[in-house]
Amino acid sequence: MFARCLVTLCVVAGAAGAGTARAECADPGEPGVDWRRCILDRQDLRGLDLAKAKLRDASFNRGFLDKAILAGADAYRAKFLSASLTAARFDGARLVEADFTKADLTGASLRKADLRRARLFRAVLKNADLSGAKLRGADLLNADFTGATWVDGKRICAEGSIGKCQ
Repeated sequence: MFARCLVTLCVVAGAAGAGTARAECADPGEPGVDWRRCILDRQDLRGLDLAKAKLRDASFNRGFLDKAILAGADAYRAKFLSASLTAARFDGARLVEADFTKADLTGASLRKADLRRARLFRAVLKNADLSGAKLRGADLLNADFTGATWVDGKRICAEGSIGKCQ
């Protein structure tokens, strides 16, 4: 009888643990949400407040995060390929190795964001604010910085600033 009860406990405990992992990705978007390793591709998350969210290794490919607040979020290695992020706020966010390939970050605020080794290949950063952002090792190939405020907080990138601020 003891062995049978022990096996039942293990099965119940295992099922509860599996349910908990799925529930995190289904949690509603709110400040501090834990969406680590969640796949949220093509989701409409416009205007959502995800300040200080845990988004490590999460995927938002082709999603809509226009005017979303991601200030202070940990989005290490998160994927935003071809995502619409116009006027989104990433102030102070940890975006190390994040992938913004072909993302639209027009008018986004990336003040003091950590974008080291991030991929911004063909991203649109027109009129974005990069004041104080860390870009060491970032892939800026063909990124459009037209009208963006550069990392020094003073220089405004000229029309046609592709791959670098001119």
